[in-house]
Amino acid sequence: MDQQRPVFPPYFGLIVGAVFVSTAAVLVKLSSAPAEVVAFYRLFLAVVLMTPFVFPYFKELKRLERRQWVYLLVSGLFLALHFVLWFESLNYTSVASSVVLVTLQPLFTFAGAYVLFRERMTIKALAAGILAIGGSVLIFWGDFRFGGEAIVGNALALLAAAMVSGYWLCGQHLRQCLSIMAYTYVVYGAAALFILAYVMAQNSPFLDYPAGDWWLFLALALFPTLLGHSIFNWAVKWVGASVISVTVLFEPIGASILAYLILGETLSVTQIGGGMMILSGIYLFLRFKTA
Repeated sequence: MDQQRPVFPPYFGLIVGAVFVSTAAVLVKLSSAPAEVVAFYRLFLAVVLMTPFVFPYFKELKRLERRQWVYLLVSGLFLALHFVLWFESLNYTSVASSVVLVTLQPLFTFAGAYVLFRERMTIKALAAGILAIGGSVLIFWGDFRFGGEAIVGNALALLAAAMVSGYWLCGQHLRQCLSIMAYTYVVYGAAALFILAYVMAQNSPFLDYPAGDWWLFLALALFPTLLGHSIFNWAVKWVGASVISVTVLFEPIGASILAYLILGETLSVTQIGGGMMILSGIYLFLRFKTA
């Protein structure tokens, strides 16, 4: 089990995790595989990479109660549903619309943290969280879609936001009694199996991809998953799901910078302004958040 005191400051972990999570969008965009296949290999290969190091934690897993196993599977299901609903939303609405609505995840997390853990926050912290959300909305608002099939896509994206909030809240609960290795190994494995079922239902090919895609799958497992999500899952024990969900809003900034450097995409004034709002909102939220 993890030490009661963190080996390094959790807020430093948040910075590292946010940087690595930001690599996901560019890596996915470089791949020629369907999004659901990318998600499967991202999680499956993460589990494969963890397996040599998980053996010392088998005793911990054997001691788990049935209720804890249920929570672990539910956490994995939330993560899988987040990916699946988000991918499906892109079939009906624009990427911008989907991202704007998934960005609303902190609102679900705030409500869930209050109901489940009786967490309270100051008005200043809540306003800072809304400022960060507003920055992400500003970045993508110009391409937001309304009406027609977009309504279905927007609803799916909103559900995806709720699912990832459930994932962070489960993590906050389970990480109080489980080590980071035991927790992430089971949750990533469960999520991979759930997504595998979805990939099979979609009849997506599993193996017919160029060598470059396999390197991208491996990079996704290593950087945004093991060095991104896993660090967030480590930190959630001390900072809570609300802080994680707001910190994740840094992802559009990091992704935009990487897209500019790697893909040659331009940075608009709106993106820069929205990015400054996000950074300000995250900083103020961390400053004013109460335990």
